[in-house]
Amino acid sequence: MINRRSNPLLTSYSRWLAFALACALAAPCRLVGQAAPHQPGSDGTLVDRVVAIVNSDLILESDIDEERRFVAFEPYSDTSEFSREQALQRLIDRTLILQQAKLQPEAAVTPAQVQEELQQLRKDIPACRLYQCETDAGWAKFVAAQGFTIPQLEDRWRQRMQMLKFIEMRFRMGIRVTPAQIKTYYDKTLRPEYAKQHAAAPTLQSVSDRIQEILLEQQVSSLLDDWLKTLRAQGSVQIIKPGEVTP
Repeated sequence: MINRRSNPLLTSYSRWLAFALACALAAPCRLVGQAAPHQPGSDGTLVDRVVAIVNSDLILESDIDEERRFVAFEPYSDTSEFSREQALQRLIDRTLILQQAKLQPEAAVTPAQVQEELQQLRKDIPACRLYQCETDAGWAKFVAAQGFTIPQLEDRWRQRMQMLKFIEMRFRMGIRVTPAQIKTYYDKTLRPEYAKQHAAAPTLQSVSDRIQEILLEQQVSSLLDDWLKTLRAQGSVQIIKPGEVTP
């Protein structure tokens, strides 16, 4: 097995996984029972508004802002072009997935599992070095700099993990990758990528397990896309434009 962080192909895989498999897997939207009502500010203006309704669950303007700030916790993701519209569509897809995941108790994630992943995350985020995230105080400062509290981050990461686990359970079961498919990927994708970088490609045997994982995730992503289209068609997704009255 080769090191994911030092390998250009696997770094690309990590970025792809963060976006394609989990719809970018960042902060989950706030559910209708948790949504703060429209509160007028001191000058009478609204400080938040509903931007979408997904099967009675609300997505607020503040959720979009949080979604775009949460990418700071995705160390392998290229988010330089992460627009407001992309954030909204990710929130809609994530809400649809989490609504289904709630029906699967086995997709639940324990607090211990959340803490284990967050401990590793503190080591993976490059910007964390400036905050000394290996200490609890440094980690709290980094989290606060992104506009979150530690409990907020833990809750969002738990839902992120729950969604990934649900996707894994629902779509990966039964998918098979043949040795011929692995060799084709190695010959037509991996080796040319290394050639472009004037680097020696690893042997097929040393990377076959990782290639199998990549091909599995690609198939899962395709099934997930089709499933989300079905959920959107069967359910109710309403995007509220500025000036429109919320139902």
